[in-house]
Amino acid sequence: MEKTLKVKGMMCVHCQQHVHDALAALAGVSAVDVDLAAGTAKVTADHDIPEAEFAKAVTDAGYELVK
Repeated sequence: MEKTLKVKGMMCVHCQQHVHDALAALAGVSAVDVDLAAGTAKVTADHDIPEAEFAKAVTDAGYELVK
């Protein structure tokens, strides 16, 4: 499964790293590529992950998942 998420609120490389770490910690996630300039995070996982799990991880890290 591969999904690109739009993340609001990232302003620096530290923000980028926080979002990366939050998403990488989800069960089944094998790769995360966060693009600070684009405000996106591309997630690769070995199974489907519900949108709510992505939203919770991003929100808990202090950012907002945009639909």
